[in-house]
Amino acid sequence: MHPEPINLLGLDAPALTQLVGQWGGKPFRARQLQKWVHQRGTSQFDDMTDLARDFRAQLEQSCVVQAPKVLTQHRSTDGTRKWLFDVGQGNAIESVFIPEDDRGTLCISSQAGCNVACRFCSTGHQGFNRNLTAAEIIGQLWWARHELMQDLASARIPSPMQSSSPKAGSVLSSNAMAVTSDTRLISNVVMMGMGEPLLNYEPVLAALRMMLDDNAYGLSRRRVTVSTSGVVPMMDRLSQDCPVALAVSLHAPNDALRDELVPLNKKYPLNELLAACERYLEFAPRDFITFEYVMLDGVNDSDQHAKQLIDLARRIHCKLNLIPFNPFPGSGLKRSLASRIRIFAQHLMDAGIVTTVRKTRGDDIDAACGQLAGEVKDRTNLSEKMATRKMIPIKETHV
Repeated sequence: MHPEPINLLGLDAPALTQLVGQWGGKPFRARQLQKWVHQRGTSQFDDMTDLARDFRAQLEQSCVVQAPKVLTQHRSTDGTRKWLFDVGQGNAIESVFIPEDDRGTLCISSQAGCNVACRFCSTGHQGFNRNLTAAEIIGQLWWARHELMQDLASARIPSPMQSSSPKAGSVLSSNAMAVTSDTRLISNVVMMGMGEPLLNYEPVLAALRMMLDDNAYGLSRRRVTVSTSGVVPMMDRLSQDCPVALAVSLHAPNDALRDELVPLNKKYPLNELLAACERYLEFAPRDFITFEYVMLDGVNDSDQHAKQLIDLARRIHCKLNLIPFNPFPGSGLKRSLASRIRIFAQHLMDAGIVTTVRKTRGDDIDAACGQLAGEVKDRTNLSEKMATRKMIPIKETHV
């Protein structure tokens, strides 16, 4: 039986250098290979023309460059694009690209499903199957980047709901590469898709290091964001291993309410979470932590909740990002009224808290925040528990 081929998408620079060294190759060969795979987007070793023929033969025998297969892709009326990736055994994950005037943001997934089971999150209602590999995580960026580059190079704009794919192993012309470099199609990556990144730490860490590597994607630490529901020990590890921008899913201003909305709070309550945020700031590329706060009608959007949130926010240098809830079947929750969100935001701003209200993007293709679901074969029974929880009213927690 032949050994499973090594997927080069999953190897960061040290791992790639070690692999090449096992074959007697110099470190510069690993850097060349890394550029071919990540910067030029080729999956065919014969196209890597500045590599020695015997080295290419070794790669052909032992390795592959293989991103997850795209099952479908959709394009929103606002330009947002969503891909559904097959990760095997009946599981599929989703990634979203959000174009803006000054940036292009790719939202990627870290798990097939999620076992944190937040009340307001579509992914959490599907349960959990498994962690993604580093290759499956970085493969979402590899695919999206070169799909968008192909579009730019051919000056074609796909129609909504169109499903297409770049030719396997294709390499863009140097002119197209230059154009893409100038426009920075994907300038930002946020790990805010399906799953809790810090509960899949090692593969996520490898993927982050590739995003930052100048021989791969060369992104700034300030432009790569990990979003967490508050896995305190792993926040501390990330601050030492690869401190990128950090977003914390807060969603409630007191422990009683957060216990119901974000069950992980029972393990790492707010005081511990805020202390971890304070420690992270010593190493963070930005001088603030972003707190995400989904606006739920009649649940966490009262004036009293705003007052409690102000008291929390004053304890740490932060920015508040208010997120209008994006409904999905079975949530049992409603979006706060636009007028209530404006009043809530004004309370925060009047108190001197930097506050933004996230613009809803891609909701016509279920690509908005909290709507990513993919297809998950739940092996945890979480989906059944979530179905039961939606029938239980959230307690009043204004004190």
